[in-house]
Amino acid sequence: MGKGFFHVPVAVNEPVKSYAPGNPEREEVLNQYKAYFNGSEDIPLYIGSEEIRTGNTRSITPPHDHQHVIGQYHLAEKSHIEKAIADALEARKKWAALTWEQRAAVFLRAADLIAGPYRAKMNAATMIGQSKNIHQAEIDSACEIIDFLRFNVEYMSQIYNDQPESSEGIWNRVEYRPLEGFVYAITPFNFTAIAGNLPASAAMMGNVVVWKPSDSQIFSAKVIVDVFKEAGVPDGVINVVYGDPVMITDTVLASPDFTGIHFTGSTNVFKSIWAKIGSNIHTYKTYPRIVGETGGKDFIIAHPNSRPKQVATAISRGAFEFQGQKCSAASRVYLPKSIAQEVLDFVKADVESFKMGSPEDMNNFITAVIHEGSFDKLASYIDQAKADQDAEIVIGGNYDKSKGYFIQPTVILTTNPKYKTMTTELFGPVVTVYIYEDEKWAEALQLVDTTSEYGLTGAVFSNDRYAVDEATKALENSAGNFYINDKPTGAVVGQQPFGGARASGTNDKAGSMLNLLRWVSPRLIKETFVSPEDYRYPFLG
Repeated sequence: MGKGFFHVPVAVNEPVKSYAPGNPEREEVLNQYKAYFNGSEDIPLYIGSEEIRTGNTRSITPPHDHQHVIGQYHLAEKSHIEKAIADALEARKKWAALTWEQRAAVFLRAADLIAGPYRAKMNAATMIGQSKNIHQAEIDSACEIIDFLRFNVEYMSQIYNDQPESSEGIWNRVEYRPLEGFVYAITPFNFTAIAGNLPASAAMMGNVVVWKPSDSQIFSAKVIVDVFKEAGVPDGVINVVYGDPVMITDTVLASPDFTGIHFTGSTNVFKSIWAKIGSNIHTYKTYPRIVGETGGKDFIIAHPNSRPKQVATAISRGAFEFQGQKCSAASRVYLPKSIAQEVLDFVKADVESFKMGSPEDMNNFITAVIHEGSFDKLASYIDQAKADQDAEIVIGGNYDKSKGYFIQPTVILTTNPKYKTMTTELFGPVVTVYIYEDEKWAEALQLVDTTSEYGLTGAVFSNDRYAVDEATKALENSAGNFYINDKPTGAVVGQQPFGGARASGTNDKAGSMLNLLRWVSPRLIKETFVSPEDYRYPFLG
């Protein structure tokens, strides 16, 4: 047990470095980029104390230069997943019993390692493996993951400090126990920070984890593993596996000791996992925690009195940063007729000024989409819009995968508010605009609310406070993160807890105390100091 009531360092958001020409961090990350790009990583499975190389490998190639191989990773067989579960459960015996301040220290050290000696490595790996420009890498694989680690430690201490009242002669106290079993973390390609946070947040609360990163994020996931190892995460606490996702998931969900899933990915995959958990419910020792952040069809709606240049900037940034591959990216826009053309003209000027290419060239705002499957899907929607009578390409519309998977930022204008690209999650630099009559503001709000199955993020632009209030109420269930006069992306840990409902997930708000509470099982302890010796109550006389 600890020998004091410990106060953790106050969490503050990590400052974002500029990487402006002439700054030393710019040269440092470019040197690390070159070293990784010209190297050859051989990435094993991390199970217990072992680094396992199965010999069954897949190559890792940058999306912006898909013929260039930068490394390989090894694929697991079912026996490896079973070993990962067994090793996790063995590690749990000591990890769950470790005092909380010791666990806190491990992850605070990890945050400082990323802020210092690993910053260039995290950013360069993310730039190469996920085709993020330096700014997008910095706010993700440096600042956001640092913030997750530091703020989660602060939230953990606040959770432990939350205790019940005690009455005379009685002491009530609550233990926040780790879950009984192991947690399964499935992480996406698009945010290195999410990839690190999903296993780390559960582990911080005393749980052990089997972590399956996205196949398209394994390069930067390896750097996360290096950080966690140097920070002192014990062997077996976070086990890392890659391979056939169905085999891995089925093996994990068949275990009686499966106790929860921390997921970010597609809605359909999450629903299928939920169904499998339901089918296996009689197998488990305890009801599993199911925490997921899934898809989005995020919106911007502009009121007639909003400022066109502000709306246009929100579209240019919200729809096209990181090639639109954010769960929160603006994907459908509702513009009033009176300002629509002015907004589109500003967006067109922005897009024409974008430079596209490798993230190594820091003049490039746009790089490649993640893989060929994504490229082909996006190209097919662009081609369909060119052919359809109720849609037209008004900005962009070109694509090329000869060297990298490059999709030009594209704006589709439709006369059909339920057009396919207004309802389907695309996950790329394609945004669809619908123009409504100015006097039909209320009807436009209803369209926003009823068009999509998702409810992740959305934004309203208006200088009319009554209109803002009307939109806030009308769109109450349309977005778990709702932005007023700002783009619908860029949630900051500790400031805008992130998550949505409907088909967008369980809304457990990553980057807040709410999420950490899902990874503990409280135990109430009531201690009576002088126990009664007579069963009779006063009412008996």
